[in-house]
Amino acid sequence: MHAPIFVNLPVADIARSRAFFAELGYAFNEQFSGDQAVVVVLADNVFAMLVQRDLFDSFHPAKTADAAEVKECVVCLGLPSRAAVDALVDRAIAAGGTPGDTEDDEFMYGRSFNDLDGHSWQIFWHQSDEADSGVTP
Repeated sequence: MHAPIFVNLPVADIARSRAFFAELGYAFNEQFSGDQAVVVVLADNVFAMLVQRDLFDSFHPAKTADAAEVKECVVCLGLPSRAAVDALVDRAIAAGGTPGDTEDDEFMYGRSFNDLDGHSWQIFWHQSDEADSGVTP
């Protein structure tokens, strides 16, 4: 299995992205952060590396998609309760993110937002997550 996991995403402004994710309550791994990248700690050994677009472009030979216009991926993150989903997405919207879809059925609840660079984040709770964590709604 893989550990650690770094999801690299291009951003226009490192300081602005750092401030946005700080407003959501995330911590940063300063060992791998600097002027051209900031590492957001999503979980133990799971990170989002937000990389200045010109540096990100040097990582690969293909043209980098503009996430505000073309979706290449959606980052999905589970939380232990519906309330935790609502709290995180509400903070993202208050910090300048744009709201996305909501999914609500018997076994899963999710809401999404787009960050300041247009990257889509699907935040969800799944009934089995609650059973595994011992958390009640």
